[in-house]
Amino acid sequence: MHGPDPMNPAPMPGFPRVCFLKPVVKNPLIEVGEYTYYDDPDAPEEFETRNVLYHYDFIGDRLVIGRFCAIATGATFIMNGANHALNGLSTYPFQIFGQGWEAGFNAAEMESGSRGDTVVGHDVWIGRGAVILPGVRIGHGAIIAAHAVVSRDVPDYAVVAGNPAEIRKTRFDPDTIQALLKAAWWDWPAEKITRHLNAIRGGDVEALKRA
Repeated sequence: MHGPDPMNPAPMPGFPRVCFLKPVVKNPLIEVGEYTYYDDPDAPEEFETRNVLYHYDFIGDRLVIGRFCAIATGATFIMNGANHALNGLSTYPFQIFGQGWEAGFNAAEMESGSRGDTVVGHDVWIGRGAVILPGVRIGHGAIIAAHAVVSRDVPDYAVVAGNPAEIRKTRFDPDTIQALLKAAWWDWPAEKITRHLNAIRGGDVEALKRA
């Protein structure tokens, strides 16, 4: 055997709160890598509607989440639809109410508040109740603490916490981080990952490099 089937939404028999997201996410503007899971006792398979908020097709921004990410209960991704135009004197969205208030509205005004796609790397752990704001890039191997509010990019293998989230430490020294990024074990085929699990979950980067 070479691990669980990444296309099985419920990979842990008798434990339905853990859901692999790739097989259940249908929105073409959301991309989730294999083995990334969401843990929630209440309908984890509804992640794309309950945890990805203000995600409107007409805006076109994408949420991209890598492989082998662990997402805890209540983590949310706020997309660009939550933003209001910033280039006028008021940020109030008059146009959405119609009745004459839509006159003269230019959709390009919304772009002034857009921060682009939200991208989460591979092997990222996102803690309970964390909030990821629009356009953020989270690097590989990062850890987002519970209830952190991430408003800016997070480097590879950084640990961030707080509101706004700040870097509290990096998980490894720079040379080790570069070795991990070069190994990119998350891109290995499942059978190779299975053979070298001890190296991946161990603390010896040289063993991983040999693998």
